[in-house]
Amino acid sequence: MSEEELLVDRDKYLKHGVHIGTKSKHTDMEPYIFHVKKNQLAVLDLNTTDEKIREVGNFLSEYDPNEILVVGRKELARKPINAFSEALGTKLIAGRFMPGTLTNPESDDFMEPEVVIVTDPEEDFQAIKEAAQSNIPVVAIADSGNELENIDHVIPGNNKAENSIGLIYYLLAEQVKEARGDDFDYELIDFRPELEMEDEEE
Repeated sequence: MSEEELLVDRDKYLKHGVHIGTKSKHTDMEPYIFHVKKNQLAVLDLNTTDEKIREVGNFLSEYDPNEILVVGRKELARKPINAFSEALGTKLIAGRFMPGTLTNPESDDFMEPEVVIVTDPEEDFQAIKEAAQSNIPVVAIADSGNELENIDHVIPGNNKAENSIGLIYYLLAEQVKEARGDDFDYELIDFRPELEMEDEEE
């Protein structure tokens, strides 16, 4: 894929660390790993990441916003997923995912989304488990060490860093809006912290 065809400049992906995997490499993620450095750190294929963001954006655009649930247990996912949910009008669970949320109609937290987005398959395993039990498709941002059981749509990317998560959710929200023919009035800064990004003009 040429530079012109990417959603953003390759340098922006690199600056936000979207390509940086871990030393842990799960066999499920092998198709998404570009190469492994001498220090055993996996490098994810940014062309594939970009392609998957487009594909998932089109997929999500087929759902009403209130049919989508975005989940992120870890603290560093809070700003990105809150911005994503606000931009699209989706349901949101930031922090602990209460058992029974998708499977127990008697629970105060019970909801019935049509699709679930998780930020980290390892951290958000309970949401994936319950979505599978309820036959709800799952979208996941997956790092090199994540397994993909019960995940229907994967976006390969660094889910260990807030700036990377922020850029992925920003681009995904933008793609959903574009596929729907809606205006997108958010900036990248709304999705990630201002850390060493003073040279950006968002």
